[in-house]
Amino acid sequence: MILSASRRTDIPNYYSEWFINRIREGFLYVRNPMNAHQVSKINLSPDVIDCIVFWTKNPINMLGKLEELKPYMYYFQFTLTGYGRDVEPNLPHKREALIPTFQRLSEQIGKERVIWRYDPIFLSDRYTVEYHIKAFEEIAASLAGYTDKVVISFIDFYKKTMRNTRTLAIQQMTAQKTRTLAEKMAEIALRYLLDIETCAEKINLQEFGISKGHCIDKRLIEKLLGCELSGQKDKYQRESCGCLESVEVGTYNTCFNGCKYCYANFHETKVKENARQYDKSSPLLCGTLTQYDKITDRKIKSLKDGQFSLFRE
Repeated sequence: MILSASRRTDIPNYYSEWFINRIREGFLYVRNPMNAHQVSKINLSPDVIDCIVFWTKNPINMLGKLEELKPYMYYFQFTLTGYGRDVEPNLPHKREALIPTFQRLSEQIGKERVIWRYDPIFLSDRYTVEYHIKAFEEIAASLAGYTDKVVISFIDFYKKTMRNTRTLAIQQMTAQKTRTLAEKMAEIALRYLLDIETCAEKINLQEFGISKGHCIDKRLIEKLLGCELSGQKDKYQRESCGCLESVEVGTYNTCFNGCKYCYANFHETKVKENARQYDKSSPLLCGTLTQYDKITDRKIKSLKDGQFSLFRE
């Protein structure tokens, strides 16, 4: 099983103590977002968890806790963009805090296990094609030698995304602007020895050396584990998403990053309401069980298909 922690919230930034407590106790509960009274119990034994994929914009609070994860394979998707606080209001300074944190994490666990994400990309009067090219190169130069790969994507407009981004005056991303920006980013990535991939994009950019990537990447996980995996494409993700199936353990409306483009927070008030229920010792993230909840043991198993190494010398 692959554990996704998490597409719905920034667990490394805000809930690392909760997550480590769950690792120690060997299980957690997660509510079904479509039916809140359906609660799954997730076994966190290293015997069934093949890999943990962390999604974060600031893993500073995890750096001192990585020793607890020794029994597990894991890697980080680290989003680091050029946006200011008008878009990402609660993130620390990029040059002074986030880039050094990225570098420290890479030094601790290895550059192949820290993936840089520059996404989602949108255009406005402030965030022009030229702005993104300059910001992308500055970050790429700072991360050279600290990661092997960068993932890019272009903004998708969900209803809540459209509501939260109204003040940003986002412009239409034409096919020509998309291709111009992608080509320049590919040139920069090549200059700094970075593989560059897209995330859940229908547009084909292979002519620029940009391949279609997978955030929960079967090939990368197999390489890290040294064995093949079974498993299918995640049926709960978008059609254009190529991620391997995983178990999601996050909760919507619990992230304090406050990013205007986020699809996982519906409203700031709801985030604050959920946060008041946070208990680092609870099996649930930001919540408690009620008499109406039905707990079901999620049937999970390892996806490892044999223990032989794929990468013997």
